[in-house]
Amino acid sequence: MHQFWKTGYETTSVADLTAAMGITAPSLYTAFGDKESLFLECVERYSNPGSMTASESIAVAPSARQAAQDLLDFAAQWFTQPNAPAGCLVASAASSGSESSRQVRAALKGVREVSRKALQKRTERDIREKRLPSETNARALAAMTVAVMQGMSTLARDGAGRSTLQDVARACMAAWPQDAQ
Repeated sequence: MHQFWKTGYETTSVADLTAAMGITAPSLYTAFGDKESLFLECVERYSNPGSMTASESIAVAPSARQAAQDLLDFAAQWFTQPNAPAGCLVASAASSGSESSRQVRAALKGVREVSRKALQKRTERDIREKRLPSETNARALAAMTVAVMQGMSTLARDGAGRSTLQDVARACMAAWPQDAQ
């Protein structure tokens, strides 16, 4: 996972992976099938580091605003953790690439969409429950939060520290309406 995280999907060779894992190429192919399958397993593990998925965490948060705050706070910590590459694997591993990596890019887009849709759904629930004003744009707030997380990843890869990412998270949350209850 760290090898893909550090060097990206397309630029990571099977030789890089086998060296990082301490195995032979035939062992990698036997265990995972191919590089793409291994990468997608890494993304699944990376995307769900805790006991709950991001969608589950969003759904059980006390409010959509709190869910967004929690996502951004986690991102600031996760993207700057010691002993790991800076930034986000999902944001940087295959943001562009050749036609042959189309399926990988689609899978990464799907990971981002799951969080965005979950946050939008949670925000819509808060609107229905009158926790947020009726004119709140749930789609835009969810998209903004995911976009800011992606930007935080880029900043981390460029060397920004945790405190800078936390400042960005606070600025994003200033655009969120306050909970009514």
